[in-house]
Amino acid sequence: MSLTVPTLPEGRVLEVVRAPAAVLSAVGPTVDPADPAVVQLCADLVATMRVSPGCVGLAAPQVGVAAQAFCVDVTEHPKARTRHGLIVLVNAEVVEASRNEKGREGCMSVPDLTGDVKRATRITVSGQLPGTGETVQITTDAFEARALQHEIDHCAGLLFLDRVAGAHAIYARQVYLDPQAPA
Repeated sequence: MSLTVPTLPEGRVLEVVRAPAAVLSAVGPTVDPADPAVVQLCADLVATMRVSPGCVGLAAPQVGVAAQAFCVDVTEHPKARTRHGLIVLVNAEVVEASRNEKGREGCMSVPDLTGDVKRATRITVSGQLPGTGETVQITTDAFEARALQHEIDHCAGLLFLDRVAGAHAIYARQVYLDPQAPA
């Protein structure tokens, strides 16, 4: 069940900004999906996500660009039930949502913390494909739905910390040592 992603140019790996960078709390403007700069930004997001261990999604504000653009790919994640492959969208919004459930989230822009966030477990997202501008709808569930909502929040100037129930639902990120690494 893969989504067709238009061919993107070669992406550059960009630096991920961290909270409290102002761009992370700004609502990103909608963008022209046919603009070559937007297409390049989307390629850069994919390239940056691919080299970041454990990363399943990345939004434009996380690389310092106020814009409604993001990518998600949960293909290799063990918690994923539905997998559409690489999803790259601009100007996306959740158009249907149901069955809220609490789950743990982390974020590259908040690297030292995780938190429990209530999100819909089944959603339909509508957005445009970079390059073609074609409007697509994706219906998904579970972990992929959570990842899409997390990235759409970034485009709206929200971090997962803005959605936790309170301080009791925020945790220090656990660091797991690689058993193969030299001591």
